[in-house]
Amino acid sequence: MHTKILETPAFLQMSEISIVTLAKAQSFCVLLTPLTYGPCRQSSPRKTFAVFASWREKIFFSCLDILRSGFTRILLTLLMLLMSTASVVAAPLIKSWNTSNGAKVMFVEAPSIPMLDVRLVFDAGSARDDGKPGIASLVSTLLSDGAGEWNADQLAERFEDVGASFSTTSLRDMGIISMRTLVDAEVLDSSLQTLQKVISSPSFAAEAIERRKKQINVALEKQKESPSSTASIAFYQSLYGDHPYAHNSLGNVESIKAITRQDILDWFKQYYVGSNTVIAIVGAVDRKRAEEIAERLMTNVAAGEKPRPLAEVKVSKKGVERRIEFPSSQTHLLFGQPVMARQDEDFYALYVGNHMLGGSGLVSMLGEEVREKRGLAYSVSSHFIPMRGKGPYLFSAQTRNEQSQQTLKVMKQSLRDFIKDGPTKKRLIASIRNITGGFPLRISSNSKIVEYLAMMGFYDYPLDHLNTFVEKIAAVTAKQIRDAFSRRVNPDHFVIVQVGGSGKDGNTTGK
Repeated sequence: MHTKILETPAFLQMSEISIVTLAKAQSFCVLLTPLTYGPCRQSSPRKTFAVFASWREKIFFSCLDILRSGFTRILLTLLMLLMSTASVVAAPLIKSWNTSNGAKVMFVEAPSIPMLDVRLVFDAGSARDDGKPGIASLVSTLLSDGAGEWNADQLAERFEDVGASFSTTSLRDMGIISMRTLVDAEVLDSSLQTLQKVISSPSFAAEAIERRKKQINVALEKQKESPSSTASIAFYQSLYGDHPYAHNSLGNVESIKAITRQDILDWFKQYYVGSNTVIAIVGAVDRKRAEEIAERLMTNVAAGEKPRPLAEVKVSKKGVERRIEFPSSQTHLLFGQPVMARQDEDFYALYVGNHMLGGSGLVSMLGEEVREKRGLAYSVSSHFIPMRGKGPYLFSAQTRNEQSQQTLKVMKQSLRDFIKDGPTKKRLIASIRNITGGFPLRISSNSKIVEYLAMMGFYDYPLDHLNTFVEKIAAVTAKQIRDAFSRRVNPDHFVIVQVGGSGKDGNTTGK
């Protein structure tokens, strides 16, 4: 029997598994875990392998072995052994500490690949624009336009010359700087030197500021030409009112024009400081080296102070509907209300409930009611967007203009029925299996793990969050889902935005 057992660290990448199986079978593998398992693909049995995997060993079987006596019995025995173990998914071991200037570090050692992923997260998203809409996004883009003695081209070349990747982005809650590099001593030293300069000494050159402002103005014009962007901007404005989450993260033409270089310098010095930073590190370095890397990155970065807490998100007690005319044959429909903050006490019940309602694609309840039964929309979905404050529970669909009201009616009725009746046992079991079975893939690479670490550090999740996720999802009951949805979600309080066809831009209250 062609069997290969690979003794590997817990952080073997999914790409590595694919490489092993591709080298032997030129085909995708099937990942078998205690919660997701299945037969080999039948398209080419002689070239396909099934994969039975725990996080500590990978066992590969040729599909030809299925035809041989005793294989099924062996495979079932292995499955039973794994399912009997105490830990279904061995999540990465997370270590945390603070640098000398107050930055929180989240670290996972992953020695299987000679790479290092670093992700720095600052409480410096658009919610911190402080009356200057767009400044967080502008600062984020400017970080790649020069630092220290290097201009934008030289900065890019320094990363490219050693094969490192570098990027920045800005969200409502956070500003993010990411880097991936090899751990070869010379390469790592150069990469860290460059990244440290970006963090501590960005140039903010006048010509770069003007160039970025022009680019933002172009992006703002493109948003006006996009029905989806128009709908999203209107939705957040209507949903959050005067809260910092309300405005367009890019700002507007007037606010961008008014931002000065001194505004940028002052804003950067206030928010890009040690006490306002989370450093996530994943890669082939040990704890001692990770500590050195974190301290090096914070060199010449002031400790500063944490910003004041954001204002509490107010949930409206009345519904608002906004229709916006747009020259399109399709209507973009968005509706929802603020529901979930990070570390929400109802997170697991709401998450599992939404998975079956609208979070699992075409097989979701919304997919069946809106697309399969009535053909009203090709895609329809719902999802929670948790943030530091209550993020939206967002429902979305695209449909023909003349069907927009019918689509809205069906979606809202599906939600009302779900709140009233809760999930069926069959749907609940299927959703829990789907979520927990897919969880290993969500932490299957260094890049995915570093994103989780940054999120956990930023929102102060416990270090065992990944270890307990599957267990907590599996413990969710239909009663908990029905209770959480009935308390937290009220379709009568929804903000509804429809963009497309002929309409009237205005606000109307009502159900």
